[in-house]
Amino acid sequence: MRSFIVTVLVALLFFLALIFGARNEQIVTISYFVAQGEFRLPIVLASVFLAGFVISWFFAIYHITKLKLALRNASKKNFQLESQLNMVSPTQDDT
Repeated sequence: MRSFIVTVLVALLFFLALIFGARNEQIVTISYFVAQGEFRLPIVLASVFLAGFVISWFFAIYHITKLKLALRNASKKNFQLESQLNMVSPTQDDT
């Protein structure tokens, strides 16, 4: 649920950037290493925001996956150690 709220918030920010850009129909000059281009401000704002969003999600997915794998490996090791402990000292019922 939390990730859904964050996604909706980011989408709202994206649409606010588009509305801001739509009100400003200025031409912006962007200089590359070897060339130069002129683009409308809404296109530049939308593409830069979207690129940052996508790159951030790639990093987040990478780190979340890495943490899930580490948790799975730790759980397996914990299960193995518990089974070894149960084999070494079995519990006896006093009933």
